[in-house]
Amino acid sequence: MIDIHCHILPALDDGAGNMSDAIEMAQLAVSSGIKGIIATPHCNIPGSFRNYWSLSLEDDVRALKQELEKRNIELSIYHGQEVFLAAGFLEMLHQGKLITLNDSRYMLVEFDMNERADVAYRKLQQILAEGCIPIVAHPERYGFVNEQSEAVYRMKDLGALLQINRGSIKGAFGRRVMKKSMEILSSYQADFIATDAHSQFSRTPQLADVHEFISEEISTDYGDVLVNVNPRKVLNDEKIYSF
Repeated sequence: MIDIHCHILPALDDGAGNMSDAIEMAQLAVSSGIKGIIATPHCNIPGSFRNYWSLSLEDDVRALKQELEKRNIELSIYHGQEVFLAAGFLEMLHQGKLITLNDSRYMLVEFDMNERADVAYRKLQQILAEGCIPIVAHPERYGFVNEQSEAVYRMKDLGALLQINRGSIKGAFGRRVMKKSMEILSSYQADFIATDAHSQFSRTPQLADVHEFISEEISTDYGDVLVNVNPRKVLNDEKIYSF
């Protein structure tokens, strides 16, 4: 399994606090059957985490890889960002400060939780016009997705892909979010399940349990697509089709 959304890089955002935390997260991921993680620090959040792509951030990825190799932890780390689509994000993209997942065509993006639907759609169209395919992080948590039944289908029709959080399925963000995540999954509109892990204690980097749950409740094939097939297509920059 591959986790395309994880805050494992140490001391960059509200994820792993230091290298020791990152190592424990990596060990937990491996024990859950995860073979690779795309490190996606929060990026471009006004007044908060910037984490624009730079030589320093590249060094952070390299340092974690080296530490895992030294400890014989068999987990591949790939580079990425969770890009907050704040005002001016196109300028940051043109300047090379925003990157895709593992240099693919796919960019992990997030909105303000209270983003207006029309604004969200326009931002997705802008990303697509730049030749990138947006993967919308945790759509089940946004207000406009919960308030408008057509929102999921509108985003998919535009060409975006959808990534559900493991924690949403397990009720970590409340009953409304859990219900919406299952609606998206049951209608086969989700393209990924990822951990969005932030530590080794809560919002942890594990996927085996949700893979088993989806396989039993919906479809074994769909479960494989969400945590294995589509994530590997991201890593290899291959086209992803709807299930």
